[in-house]
Amino acid sequence: MPIPTEAVRPITLDEIRAARTRIAGTIARTPLVRLELGPGHPDIRLKLENLQPINAYKLRGAANAVALLPESERRRGVWTISAGNAGQGVAYAARQAGVPCTVVVIETAPAAKMERMRALGARLVPVPHEVAWKALEERAYAGVEGAFVHPFDDHDFIAGHATMGLEILEDAPDTVAVIAAIGGGGLVAGVGSALKALKPAIKLWGVEPDTAAPTARSLEMGSPQVFEGWQASFVDGAGGRSVFPRMWERMKPVLDGCIVVSLEETRQAMRLLAEKSRVIAEGAGALSVAAALTGKAGQGPIVAIVSGGNVDLKKFCELIG
Repeated sequence: MPIPTEAVRPITLDEIRAARTRIAGTIARTPLVRLELGPGHPDIRLKLENLQPINAYKLRGAANAVALLPESERRRGVWTISAGNAGQGVAYAARQAGVPCTVVVIETAPAAKMERMRALGARLVPVPHEVAWKALEERAYAGVEGAFVHPFDDHDFIAGHATMGLEILEDAPDTVAVIAAIGGGGLVAGVGSALKALKPAIKLWGVEPDTAAPTARSLEMGSPQVFEGWQASFVDGAGGRSVFPRMWERMKPVLDGCIVVSLEETRQAMRLLAEKSRVIAEGAGALSVAAALTGKAGQGPIVAIVSGGNVDLKKFCELIG
């Protein structure tokens, strides 16, 4: 049976600040560094979430969500649905809490992400992308038990991500725009909640690959849309088949626009990050830099969130070679 959901409501600064205190012993306060490109290029700073203990920002949300589960639910174990990074986050938080974790994982997830989830103690249930997407909508999957932690449509999960917004404005108060990849939408919903509360004039841009850009389509149409012609790619951590109506409610108040980039632009951004900053970013992690380089978000200062670095090394070398 699908799990009942609470009504969508705004995430408050008090909730975000409480989340920061709650997860401080689990996450890293990641650095913000300048991407040195020289004259004639946008002023881009990198928020290096690839340096989290699981090499992805999802630990922020997972740590907060698992910590806030009632003890009676948490002790039954937890489960989630993921292409890899949310699964690692929930597995990491579950291990800290001493409870079992199951991840219904998209079967095309990179081997590195699969291995990391298993190393963190998670039981994996591989399924096709369309099956995982249906399970996300229904919040249920036959044969899996425990407390379900939704990887993006969860108030506490999103509040954990929002802590990143506090750090960005503390470290770079002159920021005029922030760019973040959109998969389910939890990252932009969370970071945007903090940014807009503290600095309403700041611009928040989402970014999607042109093979999977339902948010850009939804903004064009003014309502949540399905992306016809969705294609799997190496950008496995962003770009969905559709925008969930509840996530549309969460994103719309804080999102100023969505930039669509090509897979080639994403590959070039991955290469640039490796060459200029010695940063290994997965496809989704490099989307924000690819978007910043288009100039569509202005000349800056822009903060590009490098959301993760979980990529098979062999594949990474092939992509940037």
